[in-house]
Amino acid sequence: MNQKAEQKQKSREAILASAAALLRERGIKASSVMDVMKGAGLTVGGFYGHFESKEHLFTETIQSTASTMWNRLLGSAKGDSPRERVLSVVDRYLSRQHRDHPDMGCVMPSVAPEVAREGEPYRGALEKELSHYVRSLADLLGEGAERRQQALGLIALMYGALSLSRAVGGTPLSDDILRAARKFVERSLGSDAP
Repeated sequence: MNQKAEQKQKSREAILASAAALLRERGIKASSVMDVMKGAGLTVGGFYGHFESKEHLFTETIQSTASTMWNRLLGSAKGDSPRERVLSVVDRYLSRQHRDHPDMGCVMPSVAPEVAREGEPYRGALEKELSHYVRSLADLLGEGAERRQQALGLIALMYGALSLSRAVGGTPLSDDILRAARKFVERSLGSDAP
């Protein structure tokens, strides 16, 4: 890769990182192209050399941010059995650390309500990533026809619990929500014992 192409790639990565930070903090509508470019340390004039529109930028940001976080989370799964690996994923997702640092975590609690209101192209981007979440968690759960349904339920519970916990952050109820959701998943997965 020549120096010009390398610089363009670095600029694009800086734009995506800035957009991801703003997406988590403010959402789609409250984040302007000017704010994104300022956060990336670039001028607004350079934006269209990388993206066709604000919609294109945030569609790609939703996909890349969600995919990166989820793959990192699944990559950290620990345990000898499918149950143990899934529980380790759930424990990390529903942790105080994840709740208290939305700037580094799952983008879904920040964008899902707005995507529901705004529709396309954001809906398609989120649907694509959620489908990936479901497939990969179903694979982690192991063999069986009901794994997709189980994965869908777990993802919905994880998202809902994290969102509610963040909404009431700083209160005892916030910790109770995380704890109850983890316990519910533990019971729903049964035990590894034959």
